[in-house]
Amino acid sequence: MGLIHDLYAAQKDNRTFLHTRFGLGEDVLEPYKETLDRWLWPDVLRNQNTSVANAKKAISSYRKAVGEPAGLADLMAFYCERAAGFSNDLGYQDEGYLDALVSMFEQALKITRQLLAGDRDALIVRLDRVRTICHNLGYGVGDAMDSLLADYAGT
Repeated sequence: MGLIHDLYAAQKDNRTFLHTRFGLGEDVLEPYKETLDRWLWPDVLRNQNTSVANAKKAISSYRKAVGEPAGLADLMAFYCERAAGFSNDLGYQDEGYLDALVSMFEQALKITRQLLAGDRDALIVRLDRVRTICHNLGYGVGDAMDSLLADYAGT
């Protein structure tokens, strides 16, 4: 018990993991969404940078803590929403960032297959909004998402 207490006290990531694993708190996804938001839609006025690696790490951490498909799908859709929104609003055209967005879009679609129909449909609606926004980005991002959505969602 002392070891768990020490781990809990030692680092915020440990606390987040334990809260997620044991379902403590109102919204166990919130800390992960905060991390995604920070790294996918940074405050450019404060000279913050994007980091696909740090954003993906948040999803990986959730997967290790619980890995529940609906939560993973929600985080992956949130990733896509934030990355697409940032790129669209600020004209951000980093090729690696956009490639990671398309990859996460595909992963989100794959995991939707594990969800119940209502949850799956709601997620597809969110991802379809992302796809629409991505037609403004260039590099064929919107076209790639058209193809992926047709393959996975049958649209």
